[in-house]
Amino acid sequence: MSIDATTSPTTALDDAALAQLFTQARTANTFSDEPVSDAELTAIWELAKWAPTAANTQPLRVLFVRTEDGKARLVEHMADGNKAKTASAPAVAVLAVDTQFHEHIPTIFPIRPEMKDYFASDEAARTTTAQFNATLQAAYVILAIRARGLFAGPMAGFDAAGIDGEFFEDGRFKTILVVNLGHPGTDPWFDRLPRLTDDDVISWA
Repeated sequence: MSIDATTSPTTALDDAALAQLFTQARTANTFSDEPVSDAELTAIWELAKWAPTAANTQPLRVLFVRTEDGKARLVEHMADGNKAKTASAPAVAVLAVDTQFHEHIPTIFPIRPEMKDYFASDEAARTTTAQFNATLQAAYVILAIRARGLFAGPMAGFDAAGIDGEFFEDGRFKTILVVNLGHPGTDPWFDRLPRLTDDDVISWA
């Protein structure tokens, strides 16, 4: 479906869609044997790529691990408490930062192609921009997984340097999150934990 460039969608999602993305969505800890196809994995990114990043920089890179050999290599670098979760998932997304994301700027932000040279000359700005925006995109990926009817199990317990050495040998990509994904298995989640109240979070000015 295409959208006229002069307009944007204004219809709120219905309750079922909101429940799938937010209010009833759960983090899966076990997965069934039901496979996830390459087409389903590609469709996740086809959604996530449209969400905003600063100056459209798009620094996130996604490695989908779905072969038994690939998962065995990945599991070696997961924390002990996460090994079984990753081994049971039919697919795993390794989300990484492209430390040289600025090389794409003339293509993805053609109104300011000179920003490529700015980021090339300022490592601190390049690193901060990459980390912040890739983290935003990681959240978009989780929502896209849910939107496509799958369940996500994001984890930060892993040896990032080990994963980078295993899958990103040239050092350009740096792992920030591992997300198991698929259909839920036996006893897939814990009891729902409480959220902070509006009064705890919201202030007004």
